[in-house]
Amino acid sequence: MITGLDAVEQTRRILPRPRIRLELGQSSGIDMTAPQTLLDKLWSAHEIRKRADGASLLWVDRHLVHEGSHHGFAKLAARGLPVAEPALTFAVVDHYAPVRDRDHIADPDIARMIRTLEQNADTHGLRIFGLKDPAQGIVHVIGPEQGLTLPGLLVTCGDSHTSTHGALGALAFGIGATEVAHVLATQTVWQVKPRAMRITVEGTLGPGVSAKDIALNWISRLGTDGARGHAVEYAGSTIRGLSVEGRLTLCNLSIEGGARFGMVAPDAVALEYLRGRPMAPEDAVWDRAVNTWGALHTNDGASFDREAQFDAADIAPTVTWGTSPEQALPIDAALPDPSRLPDYKAGAAKDALDYMGLSPGRPVEGVPVDQVFIGSCTNARIEDLRMAAAVLAGRRAQVPGQVSPGSALVRAQAEQEGLDRIFTNAGLDWVQSGCSLCVGMNGEMVGPGKRCASSTNRNFRGRQGPGARTHLMSPAMVAAAAVAGHLIDVRPMLEGRI
Repeated sequence: MITGLDAVEQTRRILPRPRIRLELGQSSGIDMTAPQTLLDKLWSAHEIRKRADGASLLWVDRHLVHEGSHHGFAKLAARGLPVAEPALTFAVVDHYAPVRDRDHIADPDIARMIRTLEQNADTHGLRIFGLKDPAQGIVHVIGPEQGLTLPGLLVTCGDSHTSTHGALGALAFGIGATEVAHVLATQTVWQVKPRAMRITVEGTLGPGVSAKDIALNWISRLGTDGARGHAVEYAGSTIRGLSVEGRLTLCNLSIEGGARFGMVAPDAVALEYLRGRPMAPEDAVWDRAVNTWGALHTNDGASFDREAQFDAADIAPTVTWGTSPEQALPIDAALPDPSRLPDYKAGAAKDALDYMGLSPGRPVEGVPVDQVFIGSCTNARIEDLRMAAAVLAGRRAQVPGQVSPGSALVRAQAEQEGLDRIFTNAGLDWVQSGCSLCVGMNGEMVGPGKRCASSTNRNFRGRQGPGARTHLMSPAMVAAAAVAGHLIDVRPMLEGRI
């Protein structure tokens, strides 16, 4: 696959003009003569050419960069190259964004990372959502929030959870550092088309059961390799019943099941979410775009390489117990006994239980926690905060914790609704937006051997700090754990509140 800057000039020579602009309602190039999946349609609309080895050169409609993208900018500077399409590149301060004291960044390395992004944005004329920007936030929260993410677009970012944006019918995936440089220089990326997989969920979710539980459920059943090499399209009545915020959570977690990315076909729910967003089309352009977006669905008769079906009635509030997202169970289950598991799972289960300080056979409910965290690109939108507040209202947390909204706009809305007072009255810290404790940066870490109930996306060893023990769950379940001081079923706490 051509990814290095040695291919930049070659790529520049073969780029066609005009560019594909699905958001403007122009022709998408979609072939409607045969049944196609949503993946087929999005891929063909962005494919400029295909090499003999199967790799496709794809046009990128939105390139999102953050502090970790400095390697790509350095490669451009070394070659004296400009950013190819500055109007389509957006910079965001999120991974290293302090969530407590932004006026005095104590760590010089963090200050340097942020300053470097600001300088690169200024040099190349990029729109930057900096620390003092009223719309600052986590990149995968503000993309949809601002209307940067639209159906039919191809979105890239040097972050694996770029898959989040697929919830709006976009083709969205993370890329590596060298690919970031290639996109900056050419507004294109070489990729091999993944196989198509459809996960269908039918039925109505029970009270207190969320998109986070759908994701942890399918990952626990299929494994972290369950969707490896595939693009997952989510379908079924349960998915159609989710809000866009729930769909964003679901697509965000697709990566944890091994998928290259996740997608949901745009529908009336998605259009209503997007209408009026700051960077979404308006008036006649909106009408033309909606007409184009109407074709972005899988046709009847289109075939998938893999299918999986789930019943919403079988999904309960789910919690991870180990060091992989697939090591998850319903809250009312008991921890596994490695001796009763297949050989290929037994060793990993034993190691995970040892690391987490847990014993086989004990109930998941009742495992004590030392602290809680509500935040991240997975679960820090207004809907997430409302659910957590519904649990915490009038109650007191038994353990410390913090709530970090996904963006400054989410934070402002939560404060308008009085959610911040619910959190602080419960004893939790209400901080600013950033990746924060999800990635264990800026001094925001879980101590060695300490156990955290977290609304984040990864429970790997050391993810939230060296020796940290992380249990993934929905924001409502995190709130319940805060009140109880241990893992507990949130459903009784929500009775009469939702």
